[in-house]
Amino acid sequence: MTEAILSVDQLTAQLGAEDDPIRAVDGVSFEIQQGQTFALLGESGCGKSMSALAIMRLLPASGRIVRGTVRFAGKDLLRLSESGMREIRGAGISMIFQEPMTSLNPVLKIGQQIVESLRTHRSVRGKAARNEATALLDAVGIPSPQFAFERFPHQFSGGMRQRIAIAMALANAPRLLIADEPTTALDVTIQAQVLDLIRNLQSRHGMSVLLISHDLGVVHELADRVGVMYAGQIVENASRASFFKRPLHPYSEKLFQSLPDINKRNRSLTVIHGAVPSLKTTFEGCRFTQRCHRTLQLCSQKEPAWSGDADSRVYCHLYTVGGLQSNALAQQQESEVEDAPSNGVGVGDRLLRVRGLKIHFPLTSGVFKRITGYVRAVDGVDLEIPKGKTMALVGESGCGKTTAGKGILQLIKPSMGKIFFEGEDLVELGARSLRQKRSDFQIIFQDPYASMNPRMLVGDAIVEGLKNFDSAFKFPPKRDVIQSLLQQVGLPADSAQRYPHEFSGGQRQRIAIARAIAVRPKLIVCDEPTSALDLSVQAQILNLLKDLQRTTGISYLFITHDISVVAYLAHFVAVMYLGRIVEHGPVDQVLTRPKHPYTKALLSSVPALDADHRRQVTRLAGDVPSPASPPSGCFFHPRCNQVMPACREKYPQLFRIAKNHVTACHLYESQE
Repeated sequence: MTEAILSVDQLTAQLGAEDDPIRAVDGVSFEIQQGQTFALLGESGCGKSMSALAIMRLLPASGRIVRGTVRFAGKDLLRLSESGMREIRGAGISMIFQEPMTSLNPVLKIGQQIVESLRTHRSVRGKAARNEATALLDAVGIPSPQFAFERFPHQFSGGMRQRIAIAMALANAPRLLIADEPTTALDVTIQAQVLDLIRNLQSRHGMSVLLISHDLGVVHELADRVGVMYAGQIVENASRASFFKRPLHPYSEKLFQSLPDINKRNRSLTVIHGAVPSLKTTFEGCRFTQRCHRTLQLCSQKEPAWSGDADSRVYCHLYTVGGLQSNALAQQQESEVEDAPSNGVGVGDRLLRVRGLKIHFPLTSGVFKRITGYVRAVDGVDLEIPKGKTMALVGESGCGKTTAGKGILQLIKPSMGKIFFEGEDLVELGARSLRQKRSDFQIIFQDPYASMNPRMLVGDAIVEGLKNFDSAFKFPPKRDVIQSLLQQVGLPADSAQRYPHEFSGGQRQRIAIARAIAVRPKLIVCDEPTSALDLSVQAQILNLLKDLQRTTGISYLFITHDISVVAYLAHFVAVMYLGRIVEHGPVDQVLTRPKHPYTKALLSSVPALDADHRRQVTRLAGDVPSPASPPSGCFFHPRCNQVMPACREKYPQLFRIAKNHVTACHLYESQE
């Protein structure tokens, strides 16, 4: 076998004080062959990104490498001087950071930033540098690259900024690309484009990739080998085929069981209880012991050893005691999850009925702020949500999902339309009447920390709504009221006396849910509540929402771009594009028999976990058009692969495919 392009052996990096260190990376070893993609998979806080920074020798000021070797193309990176590392960075190893906006200089045009990289590492200057930078932008799919060269980062969408970051990383033709969560929070269509871009560039240039992700679907799409990381260590190292066919480590097994999908609708998702242990801990045995469902007495007493072969290795006592085959059988037997009681709330009367909802924002210009046009963020939406059911609203970023949710709750004043809540039109209510009604509908925001007062104790924040809506409620509240709410969302009673910054992201989302249910609402708008959470934490939140619906009969409008969450949680789904609903129906019909070309493209872009093959993605040309100047006819026709002359001339009417399943598409005109 040829020498690996990157070989990491017993890499150990620590942060903080030397007498009480944080062991962020603790004995990590792996290899990446030429042209291969190696994925580091695991929860937040496991040390994935810190491992990459240690390889690049870009640790924070308090960080240090205390042990191990890192060999790149035959050179020991840990023995190089800083000037020697600067030659490696960029030209030898490039890195795509998780948030492209933080890695791009906001006051420099993107062309200047790429040219700077070319000038620094390859001494390419002047017109030659500009031509090469433009060619790179074209290679990563940036429209009109010569025009884009002169634009600033904030003038691009998130997906386009990620492409620009990739262009900068590839400017010097690196032999190794480190991609740190390159698709986090991107729409599935943009995610598919970014993954294909990395794969194609890798194939074209023979580049190796170190992929860092907590998304199993992304790992399945790109990886050749997978390293599962937990608490600073790699606990499983396997080929992609072996890992997705049969994960060996109990932690890997739990990650797979935490995945939501349509086949788990009538059961609770598997949850990895607890959290990743503090990396200040001095461990004696296996680090996963406290959260493991298959623990042995030996696990807490002694560090495990590696078992397996070159194709699949696992760091676990189960396989040193019983061998791979016997424990694989036990794994299959213990993977079954007890069915949770099914939702007992039947389809009742309509709780919410939205008709012709429009939200247009004026565009102004000049000293006198003359209105020159409108941004049609929501442009005629019809929705119905029965009592005790969940309606999912899906679509790409910028399609108007969040604006529609806020408009329904009257947090944004609609330009036109009717919103009937239990038969009463919210649009016609006065300010006082609307305020009295607000306890019936609440919202959970995407970022729970941004929606909380950082100076308010959690207990006070949870019951703030009760103080506002219930005149009989006494403030300060009784302790048992707060404790009951905390218990409902699975938080300890002492959480009431702590501040929001003292909690993890998943715990803060639970606090936001407790605050929303405190006033006993009938409807909650959930705006991307799980988009940035690890699989295990996401499973906890989804279980909680489903349990609350089963016990209280609450309804949800669930805004998301995660199709797997829709499949697990929702009863109905509405697909939104450029301010309008293009398909709507029961979740099992829309997800298994989609009709609109846009719905088909969205579903084809969702990464599959089939170990035998990768999916065929329906390509969408370009980005979502501006809602300030939507295309004529069907808004989707410039990106549609089934466009007809009629699509360019008029917007299609809704056509009924089956009972409760409708779509707005000229393809089905003849069926009406």
